[in-house]
Amino acid sequence: MVRAVNRTDRLYALVEELRAIAPRPRSAHWLARRFEISARTVERDLSALQQSGVPIYAEPGRTGGYCLDKARTLPPVNLTPGEAVAMALALHRMAGTPFQAEAAAGLRKLVAAMPAADVALADELAGRIHLVVKPSPLPEPPPMPRLVADALAARRVLRIRYGDRSGATTEREIEPLGYVGNKYWYLVAWCRLRGSVRAFRTDRISGVTRTAEVPPQRVLSDDDLDIPNHLVHHLTLV
Repeated sequence: MVRAVNRTDRLYALVEELRAIAPRPRSAHWLARRFEISARTVERDLSALQQSGVPIYAEPGRTGGYCLDKARTLPPVNLTPGEAVAMALALHRMAGTPFQAEAAAGLRKLVAAMPAADVALADELAGRIHLVVKPSPLPEPPPMPRLVADALAARRVLRIRYGDRSGATTEREIEPLGYVGNKYWYLVAWCRLRGSVRAFRTDRISGVTRTAEVPPQRVLSDDDLDIPNHLVHHLTLV
């Protein structure tokens, strides 16, 4: 039996135990004996991991238990305390962006895979970082609606209620094509009402419904953005 030092260590150890035997399951009672805790605590910990995005699922039956989708999880990641703090700092610049929630979930997964000692060092380092919020004449954008933030990944036609700069409201069906972002974020889409590409400022979308319709394949070109090429930078992963 192995007793985890604290809950952070235990959550990490639970993931690694399930990863080691995946795709076979482990029962809550087996895990409880392994980590010298109650089955209820195991189920609570596994629920917390599921809510943070770890792909753990229950397999019913007499020989069932909890399984980890090994293909959708990272092996242990050697994230340094400095790297963890740098990522947390970057999150402060993502308010109102389409990927704010995904970035926060990704950081939680990486921190969960860090050794407890490194997490403590990262917390101590983060506590010495002080952010100055400068007053701005422009209001902070509200959180982006979930269906708008997921528009590109979902690949579905959206039905939106949109208010333009003059305050006039229209209802439209749009085919999402991309995002343009700076202070404000815009969903670039083929607008069926106008029959052309339009950019919709996301904080002016007052209602959104995702339809079941898959839009036709369209390619968004730099010319469609109507922005000087030297001002546009395409996001890359590396």
